[in-house]
Amino acid sequence: MAFKILVTGGAGYLGSTLVPELLAAGHSVTVLDNFMFRQSSLNHVCHHPAFDVVRGDIRVESTMAPLLRQADVVIPLAALVGAPLCNMDPVGATTTNHDAIVMMLKLLSRDQVVLMPTTNSAYGTGDENNFCSEESPLRPISRYAKEKVAIEKELMQRENAISFRLATVFGMSPRMRIDLLVNDFTYRAVHDRFVVLFESSFKRNYIHVRDVARVFLHGLDNFATMKGEIFNVGLSDANVSKKELCDHIQARIPEFVVLEAPVGKDPDQRNYIVSNAKIEATGYRPVMSLDAGIAELVKGFTMIKNSQYGNV
Repeated sequence: MAFKILVTGGAGYLGSTLVPELLAAGHSVTVLDNFMFRQSSLNHVCHHPAFDVVRGDIRVESTMAPLLRQADVVIPLAALVGAPLCNMDPVGATTTNHDAIVMMLKLLSRDQVVLMPTTNSAYGTGDENNFCSEESPLRPISRYAKEKVAIEKELMQRENAISFRLATVFGMSPRMRIDLLVNDFTYRAVHDRFVVLFESSFKRNYIHVRDVARVFLHGLDNFATMKGEIFNVGLSDANVSKKELCDHIQARIPEFVVLEAPVGKDPDQRNYIVSNAKIEATGYRPVMSLDAGIAELVKGFTMIKNSQYGNV
């Protein structure tokens, strides 16, 4: 069944990978984005007759209301993502990540579908065994994680909604982010040949950006049985520590040197082993492994060098 889908933040890291997949599946897609990073990540879908794009701000009701009225499905990706960015602009973070989503939920009818990415950052350090399922208590620390938890509670008041608690995302995307952990470490391996590692034993779960796109399509295809639920989305064989992640990268780039030093602290103290059994029970399985993603990133970073603030 084809839907009219509104994707906010659709020109971002996730959206620029997801939107082409939604179009290929036969859906009509409207993207609302403020293009704050001056990205041109949707150039390759402008030819598609079922694609439309609006430059605007999700915090403006007069912008959102008419777009929402036209949509069968809403995928709200627009956000200030991550603790560092939210700390730089706390007012913008709250108005974008919380207030705008509350407004959106109030404007929607009961029949409209919402598929929303949240985060498993809020698990913090998990239980005594660092194990987390969807039923585990949430211990958000950063502003970003706290507001995601608050919005997920609002979202779950709706029958026609799914929350996908995403693991740390990695992989190449038309709107690339080098700051994500796997992407960052692989970039350093390609260009610097070393990384200074803190909290090296802390474990996280990971998921490729293309598999994130696939889980939204899976949610659409199986909405009747998945609605009203929260799902962790990650690679079950990639609950690995930072040091183990570096080992995976060293297998691809043997000259990559890892130095351990107490030089930093994760703002969300993420150290957990995440169960993805619930989403797997619906028939969803990730396709891209951690090693395949690292191989892809090595190719990508052979072409990309972030020299914005450098002289060479």
